[in-house]
Amino acid sequence: MTFDPAPFLARPGVPELLAALKVEADGVRFVGGAVRDAILGAPVSDLDVATVFEPPRVIGYLEEAGIKAVPTGIEHGTITAVSKGTVVEVTTLRADVETDGRRATVAFTTDWAQDAARRDFTINALYADPRTGEVADFHGGLDDLAARRVRFIGDPHARIAEDHLRILRFFRFHARFAEGAPDADGLAACAEMANTLKSLSRERIADELLKLLALPDPHATVAVMQDHGIFDPVLPEIDAAGVERLRQLLAFEREAGRKFRPIRRLAALLPRDPDVAREVASRLKFSKEQRDRLSSAAVPAEGSARELAYRLGPLYAIDRIALTPWWESASGRSRADAVRYIERWEVPRLPVKGGDLIAMGLAPGPAVARTLRAIENEWIEHDFADDSAFDAIVERHLANARREA
Repeated sequence: MTFDPAPFLARPGVPELLAALKVEADGVRFVGGAVRDAILGAPVSDLDVATVFEPPRVIGYLEEAGIKAVPTGIEHGTITAVSKGTVVEVTTLRADVETDGRRATVAFTTDWAQDAARRDFTINALYADPRTGEVADFHGGLDDLAARRVRFIGDPHARIAEDHLRILRFFRFHARFAEGAPDADGLAACAEMANTLKSLSRERIADELLKLLALPDPHATVAVMQDHGIFDPVLPEIDAAGVERLRQLLAFEREAGRKFRPIRRLAALLPRDPDVAREVASRLKFSKEQRDRLSSAAVPAEGSARELAYRLGPLYAIDRIALTPWWESASGRSRADAVRYIERWEVPRLPVKGGDLIAMGLAPGPAVARTLRAIENEWIEHDFADDSAFDAIVERHLANARREA
């Protein structure tokens, strides 16, 4: 099979990079996801190439051609090349010598088939000649692409033993590329070896999980993972009820035309308990922003859409409304309409500040904050009253504060 390499070659600096790596002598080929996605007609973002030359020689060839070479993963043979602004990952052909499931010791090779044998899935072990577009397929990846199937290369147990993260990648790639049930051999191996996920850093697990949940419709795949105990070693909080909440959220997203938000989808999978959400966020080493959002999303929506947006911020308000199927808008809006309204609504600011109350005669002290809160609460209760109605609220609470003083 061949594909048209012209779009790759049209990128600034790519022809020069290929020439530097001796493309005319078959020293370099396009590889992996770029080839896979081009064959599928999908957009190609990252461009990777494989080369027969070892890293020091790669750096030398690139620098001779005036191309910036950054040794981002030189111990594993990876050099990041920047050619006329285009970033390309250049990796030397290699074979795994020793691995513990988290990191590998590699040996470099000039054998394309040997390099293919150490990759994870057949659809990722595709190499394309930049001159002709001819695709080298050593493990049936083209047939698997045509069949919409994700398969490990060789023995799934051996591939997982080399890198335990491949369990989660198997399901993410299935959700993205495959149709129907997962490959039976791969699924069985992932279920048998799920406990090996405990050896991985929580950051790697979180990154892979959020990538899965960012896909258009991960529900069926997540359901398979839950049924086969994949989450149990690292996220035992995810159960069948959580998978059903995810299904409901995805249906709401389609109805409302919302963007895919992986943190919101993770919140759907977890129990509606902020303490549980905070514990999971801490375990997965989330940022403070991610932790706050996950724990906020665990609280059911209460109050009007505008009150939620004012008190929480629009994004957090949308999370709660999207994850609370029984929430009803006092205005009669549907959840979907409420979400669309929040995105357009300019959240107002309370028209008075503590300094204003002091200027109106209220003595400085705790009474200022109490009065301000009381004013704000009534202002919200009256649907963000303005002008004379707001002035009346302020005068009433100022009078109360003076009497108490």
